[in-house]
Amino acid sequence: MKRIFAFAVLTFLVASCAQKIPYTDQVKQDFDLTPENMTKVQFYTSSNIILEKNQSSGNQGTGTSGELVVNSSKTQNRVIIPTNTRGIFEKIGPNNEVIVRFEIGSGKVIKFATRVTQTSGKYYLVADWKNNGGTMEYGNETYTISSGGSSAFLQVRIKKLQKTKRKDRVVKGMKV
Repeated sequence: MKRIFAFAVLTFLVASCAQKIPYTDQVKQDFDLTPENMTKVQFYTSSNIILEKNQSSGNQGTGTSGELVVNSSKTQNRVIIPTNTRGIFEKIGPNNEVIVRFEIGSGKVIKFATRVTQTSGKYYLVADWKNNGGTMEYGNETYTISSGGSSAFLQVRIKKLQKTKRKDRVVKGMKV
């Protein structure tokens, strides 16, 4: 009897766990996700997104002892958004992009949109992609993204609930 009860509880717990799935137009349609409803949905990143901004400065001249002097400095600013980082819906963009916020700040949002070349319907990171990476605006500054960021897409959690009520009774038999 205890085994049957434990099995029923375990089955219920496994059946109620949420899993992450790609956010697609089909998901949007199935769950009737209007912009108002999307504010209640928790979004996640599928992979790491690394934004980089580099600034270099320098000058050249001659030293007091007759040597040539090269003076340079470099400043690197990186924004790292790890896999499965939580984001909230900000708004729908002019080209049907889903704009998601991962942190507080002016302009600190990332656009995701479907790709014409992809049949999966996933919402991928939007940037001005070139051969070895891309550029995008974040926090009112221009950042570069490595080519690996082009595979990042939005995910949502889906939870399937299934309730089953069952009453078991063990019959012990009868004696004459």
